[in-house]
Amino acid sequence: MTRAFELARAAGFALTREDAGASASSACLPGVGRFLAVLAAGCVGGRIAELGTGTGVGAAWIADAMPADCTLVTVEVEERFAAVARELLSGDARVEVLTGEAADVVPARGPFDLVFSDAGAHGVDPVGLLRIGGRVVMDDLTPRAALPPGSPLLADDPKRRAFFGDRRLVSTEVVLPDLRNSLLVGTRAR
Repeated sequence: MTRAFELARAAGFALTREDAGASASSACLPGVGRFLAVLAAGCVGGRIAELGTGTGVGAAWIADAMPADCTLVTVEVEERFAAVARELLSGDARVEVLTGEAADVVPARGPFDLVFSDAGAHGVDPVGLLRIGGRVVMDDLTPRAALPPGSPLLADDPKRRAFFGDRRLVSTEVVLPDLRNSLLVGTRAR
């Protein structure tokens, strides 16, 4: 993972949400990466998709843990970041790094056992990409208890509303050990 973080830094890709600011992307946090690794490790003979590669930090966590008979397709809209991810993951034939809009390149490669929707799901229904029993993970949330008073997300958080309102999912929110970040996890039940 050290190389993944070094390449991200060299490319000018933010490593944390705080460094990225409100409108930019950031790398997969270590707590999220470890969580993805746990899920990927159980994906025997499966297919994994990542929507929003960035420079490949999340993909590296997934690829390091997934079984030898598993494949990962990851898509990034910005070619300069996808090129960094290709460099990082070039030694792993199980990983395909694509450039483009996820809606244009990912659906035909499914269904998937695991989808990591990391800010790259514009125009894509990540739950629709899953097989029944497949899991979806979305990150870059602040736990409700850590939101500042008056935050509009206390009244209505579009990410949580969409995730928990999707009747196809059995889902929960997982707060990371830093207590400042969380992720949404769901299993497609129907």
